[in-house]
Amino acid sequence: MHVKLIGYTSDPEKLPAMAATLTHSKTKPEDLQNLPIKKQAAILEQVLKLGHTSVIEHVSFTFAISDVSRSLTHQLVRHRIASYSQQSQRYVNLNEPNYVIPPSISNNKKTKDAYEKTMQVIWEHYNKLLELDIPAEDARYVLPNATCTNIMVTMNARSLLNFFELRCCLHAQWEIRMLANKMLQEVKKVAPTIFHTAGPTCKTKGFCPEKKKDCPLYP
Repeated sequence: MHVKLIGYTSDPEKLPAMAATLTHSKTKPEDLQNLPIKKQAAILEQVLKLGHTSVIEHVSFTFAISDVSRSLTHQLVRHRIASYSQQSQRYVNLNEPNYVIPPSISNNKKTKDAYEKTMQVIWEHYNKLLELDIPAEDARYVLPNATCTNIMVTMNARSLLNFFELRCCLHAQWEIRMLANKMLQEVKKVAPTIFHTAGPTCKTKGFCPEKKKDCPLYP
């Protein structure tokens, strides 16, 4: 899995600070552009602590994500407030096997061997269908959820906080949890105040919505 932040709103912490200040001021928005950095951070910390997260919708972040499974992207696109552009299985040549192996399978030689043999058979049938002039859009029906794909994702900061609460949780599936943690590491570099306390709900709100008492983070 490769995750890279390739674009984001310039001055990602200034705009929300301006928005928050505007709501309690007679000052015009354009006159708030010179807020000192320390004041921006103080304003953001306060409004986020109060749960007033609408102001951070003014900034967005775009990620380039590659070598993840279709299983992961099926989960990812359930997050509605986002924009997605995904590699097409209709137009991209997928004749070479390229797939994700879950750790529970790769950690055991017997299961890994069986898994890889299955994938080899699947791709042989996929290529056979193409040789028989079956359109790629139909031949792809035999490809597994493990098939690697690439996707670009854009989310605003408020949606990202929600995404991190759900997907950084230890009860999220391992692959999308790995993705969420990598994305969180990326945005913390450019918007440290907004994402200072970001993470699973147990960290952000102090309780477990799953009520999973077997979770090591539950206490």
